[in-house]
Amino acid sequence: MSQSPSMAPGERRILRREEVEAKTGFKRAHIYNLMKKGDFPKALRIGVRAVGWDSDEIDQWIADRLNNRA
Repeated sequence: MSQSPSMAPGERRILRREEVEAKTGFKRAHIYNLMKKGDFPKALRIGVRAVGWDSDEIDQWIADRLNNRA
């Protein structure tokens, strides 16, 4: 896994799968299953064979999970 450059708070960027896995603790198959069910932000096509996720959408998804726990 490559190291990502440090992000300033609030900096919006495209996250690659490895970064999304690290942030969520989920593996590839689980992320794609959640996307299929509509329970996870959709990936953005950024190239012919490359996808990424909006960092703001991932951060908001995580915040929503933390706010909804009992």
